[in-house]
Amino acid sequence: MQRLFLHLSYDGSAYCGWQKQACGPTVQGAVEEALQRLLKHPVGVVGCGRTDTGVHARSYFAHFDWEGEEIGFEKRIRLMYSLNALLGKAVAVHEIFEVPSGFHARFSATGRTYHYYLHVRKDPFLEACSYYYRVPFNAEMIQEGASRLCRCQDFTSFSKLHTQTRNNLCDLRRADFRCLGNGRWVFVFTANRFLRNMVRAMVGTLLDVGTGRCTLEDLDAIVQAKDRCKAGVSVPAHALFLQEVTYF
Repeated sequence: MQRLFLHLSYDGSAYCGWQKQACGPTVQGAVEEALQRLLKHPVGVVGCGRTDTGVHARSYFAHFDWEGEEIGFEKRIRLMYSLNALLGKAVAVHEIFEVPSGFHARFSATGRTYHYYLHVRKDPFLEACSYYYRVPFNAEMIQEGASRLCRCQDFTSFSKLHTQTRNNLCDLRRADFRCLGNGRWVFVFTANRFLRNMVRAMVGTLLDVGTGRCTLEDLDAIVQAKDRCKAGVSVPAHALFLQEVTYF
């Protein structure tokens, strides 16, 4: 058996997230369908994590196992070009490479980084990939709140309800709020794992801190409550990007 890794990126605007489901088209479904057409055999693809409807990925990894004739380097190059032709403009495969059979796209990952973009000046060219936020905010308060989140372990208050995860413990290693210039800002979060809806809920709550709707003490209480209803609203999905996945 040969285990092959795919390195890809995608615009999630037209997809119901990565993971296959009955509600509509998914990135996983599109990749599996394209592989099946090219390899003439059903192929199950395992992703490094699930992204929600409308969320994008600049760097995403997935693997599949192949038991037919070995797919060597030249065949992998041809397969990559063929996949890109079938997948259309919204999904790009950057590389296909072989890994040891025990290496897993999801469970071998050691870190994941998400970026969430917002802009405070109306710009039609940013609407598809950034959140137009009209309320004045205190960036220093947002950064202080983000730093406090790095001291937390249980992120139940920022998780979608009724998920199948065994626990809501995460090692949030980085939480920054940076100005990119020209009225553009970005939240940067790095952790070993993220819960469903976690980044968007954290951003919504931190914006409440920055606009005075929520104090730093309120933020501490929200975390301790372990209650999603106590946290802020989830910000829109279209401005969220899975930026990086690390394995070592």
